[in-house]
Amino acid sequence: MAATTKITLSAKELSLVINAEWILTKQQIIQKVYLLFSAQIPVIKSVLITPELVLPGEAISSVPKIYKGENYLQLPYVMLDYPRCFSGKDIFAIRTMFWWGNFFSITLHIAGKYKEQLGEKIRRNEHLASGRLYIGVNEDQWQHHFEENNFLPLCDLSKEEQLSFLVENDFIKLAMKFPLLEWNNMPAMLQEGYHEIAAILS
Repeated sequence: MAATTKITLSAKELSLVINAEWILTKQQIIQKVYLLFSAQIPVIKSVLITPELVLPGEAISSVPKIYKGENYLQLPYVMLDYPRCFSGKDIFAIRTMFWWGNFFSITLHIAGKYKEQLGEKIRRNEHLASGRLYIGVNEDQWQHHFEENNFLPLCDLSKEEQLSFLVENDFIKLAMKFPLLEWNNMPAMLQEGYHEIAAILS
């Protein structure tokens, strides 16, 4: 009897399983995220791949990568990694993310030798005072949600607390998130975000 209960559909589930339209709409939305992220690549190049910013050569020469998945905490997502360099423990990446039902985000993620090269510059940068920046506080650097065990608003932390997370962790993650309800304004909002990342790295 228990096994039968597990495979029985509720009225809501049954209404969805017989309706192909919602899954087709989901696919259309994911395709639009791909188009949105593709349009950000030249924006990123113009904002971040400049003589004024000394970024790792491996990251600058990288090919942009857009990819999707169905199960980050059980929900679909799309990511754009660019510029990017993932080499063992050495990481430099600017990750733009769409997470279904939650947010868009931009994250600067550095670890290993790139943290050694850029960490001091980031710690001394006055742009860290920005009110919309979050800092990664989780020991697991591969988590992307904005719950308080993963990201905290930088402006809520004291200078000592900020320094602790920037120095003591094996990585630095600085992120900002944008509400899905601002979808139609997202190109401009993402561009502002890339400018903020550029200021942090300047």
